[in-house]
Amino acid sequence: MKVLSIQSAVAYGHVGNSAAVFPLQRIGAEVVPVPTVNFSNHTGYGAWRGPLIPPPDVAEILLGVQERGVFPQIDAVLSGYQGGVGIGDVIVDAVRRVKAANPSAVYACDPVMGNAKSGCFVAPEIPVLLRDRVVPVADIITPNQFELGFLTDTEPASIDSTLASADLARAMGPSTVLVTSVERPDREEGTIEMLVVDNAGAWLVSTPHLPFKANGSGDVTAALFTAHYVATRDAAVSLERTASSVFDLVEITYRSGERELQLVQAQEFYAKPRMQFNAKQVR
Repeated sequence: MKVLSIQSAVAYGHVGNSAAVFPLQRIGAEVVPVPTVNFSNHTGYGAWRGPLIPPPDVAEILLGVQERGVFPQIDAVLSGYQGGVGIGDVIVDAVRRVKAANPSAVYACDPVMGNAKSGCFVAPEIPVLLRDRVVPVADIITPNQFELGFLTDTEPASIDSTLASADLARAMGPSTVLVTSVERPDREEGTIEMLVVDNAGAWLVSTPHLPFKANGSGDVTAALFTAHYVATRDAAVSLERTASSVFDLVEITYRSGERELQLVQAQEFYAKPRMQFNAKQVR
C-alpha cells in the first residue's frame, strides 16, 4: 500500500505527518509525506517557529511527485489540519489527479476544526471550505463528534442522533464516516467511544477514557483507520485494530508523564494490535 499524506510537519513532537507517517510505516505502508507547514512544534504550546508552506509550493512538490510517475501507485490520499483556504484547493486538485491515474484510490479527510471542550479553533473560513469543497470529494472522513455536528449543522449526542448526523455527512459525498470522541450521555462511566458507518452498517467501539489531552492522537487514528480500511474494506475490523493501537499509544503516553505522544515506544502495538476491544454492530 502507498499513501500520499498531505499534512503539517513538526520538528519536535508528533502531530500531522510527524504523527501519521511512522505508524503507517510500521503496519507496512509506503508513505509519501508532503508538508503543509514546517514548524518547530505544534501550536498547542502557544509559541512556535517555522514557515507555513505557501500553497503554490505544496502544489509544486505534488507536481514533482506526479512527474516521478508515483500517482498511479497511490492507494490513498490522506489530509488533516488545513491552515488556510488555498491548501484545500491544492489537496482537492491532487486528489483529482491521483484518481485520474488510479481510479481505485481513495481520499481520506480528517476535517480538523475543533473539539467539544475548546470549540472551533481554526479560521472561520476553514469549516466552510471543508464542508462545501473538501468533504464532498472525500471517500472517508474522520471527524470527532463535535466536528460531525459542525459539518452537518446538527447536535449529535445519542447513538441515534450520531448515526443520523453521520448519514447526513455520507449524503455529502463520503461513503465512510469514522466518528471519534463520541461521548453519549448513556455510555458506561469512564469510557469514550468511536463509531464507524459505511454502506455495510455501523459499529461502535468503547475504550477506557484517559484524563488528558494527547495532541496528534487524532492524526494517528485517521492514518491507521484509513490504511486498515483500504486494506480490508471491513469497517468493524478496521475500527477494532485502530482503537486497539491508539489506546495503547495513549496509555503509554499517559503513564510516561510526557506531554508528547510516545510514538516510537508504542510501535509494536501498530504492527501487532492486541485487539482488546470488540466493535458492536449498532445498525
